[in-house]
Amino acid sequence: MAQALSDGASRLTLGVVRETGHDERRVALVPKIASIWTAKGLNVVVEPGAGLGSLIPDALYTEAGAEIGDPWSADVVVKVAPPTPEEIAKLRSGSTFIGFLAPRTATENIAKLDAQGVRAYAIEAIPRISRAQVMDGLSSQANVSGYKAVLLGASLLTRFYPMLTTAAGTVKPATVLVLGVGVAGLQALATAKRLGARTTGYDVRPEVADQVRSVGAQWLDLGIEAAGEGGYARELTDAEKAQQQQALEDAIKGFDVVITTALVPGRPAPRLVTAAAVEGMRPGSVVVDLAGETGGNCELTEPGQTVVKHEVTIASPLNLPATMPEHASELYSRNISALLELLVKKSEDGALRLDPDFSDEVLAKSIVAGAPAAASISA
Repeated sequence: MAQALSDGASRLTLGVVRETGHDERRVALVPKIASIWTAKGLNVVVEPGAGLGSLIPDALYTEAGAEIGDPWSADVVVKVAPPTPEEIAKLRSGSTFIGFLAPRTATENIAKLDAQGVRAYAIEAIPRISRAQVMDGLSSQANVSGYKAVLLGASLLTRFYPMLTTAAGTVKPATVLVLGVGVAGLQALATAKRLGARTTGYDVRPEVADQVRSVGAQWLDLGIEAAGEGGYARELTDAEKAQQQQALEDAIKGFDVVITTALVPGRPAPRLVTAAAVEGMRPGSVVVDLAGETGGNCELTEPGQTVVKHEVTIASPLNLPATMPEHASELYSRNISALLELLVKKSEDGALRLDPDFSDEVLAKSIVAGAPAAASISA
């Protein structure tokens, strides 16, 4: 789909689709970012109602220079959640797709994109290097999850977060333990600290201890080191798992709120909070498990549910960023825009063209379908 210009050239078209997943309220491009690209000469086509979940009416897109119409035949299609097989079938052969694609697990979808002749870039596969941070959708959305997890924990806890000194006496501050100190974990620690809780962080990567302390939290040292590639933890050995489980089980019992964020790419979430640890927690305490989509970090987690076991509330919300769609969409839009900067170039005649340079590490590692033979792909 390309719009003709007065000189006979055509405009590169960017399609913004409406999300159809359950409770998915985000949109891949907000009007503020769309206006940047329309000003550069890109033709932005937005599916009717695409922004309504984020409280963005179609009129704001038209004010930004976009048009409301069918985005699926655009040169570049951007999305948040992975596309369904039916949505993949709508994509035009030779087009480019950008979004979350779960390339390590949703291999059938990747194969369908390839068979459709679509060149696809997975946001999850963007390498975690300094210059790619602005494109890192996993991190931007993890910030939202970490923040919201703390608020959820506060709403479920039967006690205050901050210390309160009142005429009726002093209330001690709640204690919060965060397991897994990536982007979500650090945001959780910082948010809980701002709310007045006493905070502690734990991770199997000892190099993040200074980051934990930098947000005012204490470091829980269990004597286990398991730093892996790409800023993630490696999978623990059986002996390390047993050592960690016992040490954590003892430590967890002393906290009011435990927030878990530990993930291993392409594998089930590691079990960090045992049933025995939950049973040992003080009645009224809370576990917020952010790893529910891959099985959960807590043995008693029921993904997508909030349950009470041994008088402890265990919440496992799915897709927390979608519960804060305004800012989550804005952050994600900036990630998409930064990646577009690598893909879209201005030609000699002044028109915008897709011109990816696959010697660029970011593109070579994030492309998961329709890659040229020269590209070095890492899914």
